[in-house]
Amino acid sequence: MSSWADRPESRHPGWPARPGPLRVPAGVVGLRPVRLRDGGAWSTARTRDEEQLRPWEPTGSGSWAARHHTTSWPGVCSSLRTAARRGALLPFVIEVDGRFAGQLTIGNVVRGALRSAWIGYWVATPSTGGGVATAAVALGVDHCFGAGRLHRVEATVRPENLPSRAVLARAGFREEGLLRRYLDVDGQWRDHLLVALTAEEVPGSCSAALVASGRAAWT
Repeated sequence: MSSWADRPESRHPGWPARPGPLRVPAGVVGLRPVRLRDGGAWSTARTRDEEQLRPWEPTGSGSWAARHHTTSWPGVCSSLRTAARRGALLPFVIEVDGRFAGQLTIGNVVRGALRSAWIGYWVATPSTGGGVATAAVALGVDHCFGAGRLHRVEATVRPENLPSRAVLARAGFREEGLLRRYLDVDGQWRDHLLVALTAEEVPGSCSAALVASGRAAWT
């Protein structure tokens, strides 16, 4: 019989898990691990929201439609879950009232003396504007500093992406600098702002801060 220390959860803190929930104007927000049967909802949302998503995401090979067809999801999902089992990634689906509403990924997880990761997210257009992204990021950060046992979380965002900058600011992230021509996005090398947050800067939790500010409520 294997011991608790032999289980994947003990070797890779923070996976699998279901952070949340928080209630915001758009509904009840929670995170859960990606799963194979998300393919239809993922493809529908990504295909429909191409114009909203493509300007902010890394350039990919092939057409947007081909990359986000339902037949692409099994490979994407398998890669995400394999990386999660290795402890390099924490790939979550954002749910609103139990429905697929986007993704939040905690990536490049580094242990040892650094204990850091980056956080990235996207929210489907039917769920934007109601506090969903802010709640999801807050839950993700709390998970990093809690079960994930990390010390630092960072994110990069294009200076022009004012809605995303506002989400990160509400979650407590502070700007650290400008990364010139940092990432190939939508076919060009784009500048990005680097924002970050450390565990010492969150004395309670990001979720509790949102609740205290009136932007969210416990369920």
